[in-house]
Amino acid sequence: MLNDFSGADKVYIACGYTDFRRGIDGLASIVQQQFKLDPFTNTLFPFCGRRRDRIKGLYWEGDGFILLYKRLEQGAYQWPRSEVEAKMLTPQQYRWLMKGLKIEQSKAHKAVTGLSMI
Repeated sequence: MLNDFSGADKVYIACGYTDFRRGIDGLASIVQQQFKLDPFTNTLFPFCGRRRDRIKGLYWEGDGFILLYKRLEQGAYQWPRSEVEAKMLTPQQYRWLMKGLKIEQSKAHKAVTGLSMI
């Protein structure tokens, strides 16, 4: 469900690691107090634990919160660790992250500039 989550208008990941003892109220307070975002919007907020093999997703469904939890059996997520902020992802970056790739992919082709026809 988290791999192809398409119900949200936006996705903000919590960079760094999150204490996974927190539940819905604790994660919602991180969104409000630390990130200064509104958890009561059509936004998915994924959080990652220290081991990088588990994700919790917080999503407001209009009448209550959904807490999604996923544990990988093998491997780890390439979760951004250097920041302690929320980072908005494009749909493509979110797909990369869920497939175990880094969200900052280098481009396949460099842009060509300075060409002219002779």
